[in-house]
Amino acid sequence: MVRLIVGAAIVAASFGVFATEQPVSSANAMAIARSNACMGCHALDRKLVGPSFQQVAEKYKGDPQASAKLENKVKSGGMGVWGSIPMPSHPKMSDADIKTVVIWILAGAPQK
Repeated sequence: MVRLIVGAAIVAASFGVFATEQPVSSANAMAIARSNACMGCHALDRKLVGPSFQQVAEKYKGDPQASAKLENKVKSGGMGVWGSIPMPSHPKMSDADIKTVVIWILAGAPQK
C-alpha cells in the first residue's frame, strides 16, 4: 500500500493533479472498475475490446492533461483514439469514482 501511495503521489504530481487529492487504493479502484463494467472491455495487462489499462497509462504518460481527458472520456464515452469500437459513456458513475479509477489507471493499474 505504501508503494502505491508513493507511486500515486508521483503520478499525480507528474499529471498536474492537485496535492490535496488523496492517494487511491488499488483494491478500491479495482472494485469500482469491476462494479461499473470497466473490466468487461479492459484488462490490466492485455487488450480485450479496448486497450489494457497499462496501455492507457503508457499512452498518456507525461501528458499533464491526462487525468482530465480520461475522466471526461469515462463520463461521456468516446471513439477513435484506440480504433473504431466506441467506449460507452458512464453518466451514472460518480465523479469521485471516476477520479479514483483514472488515477489508478494512470499509475499503471497496479494490483497491490
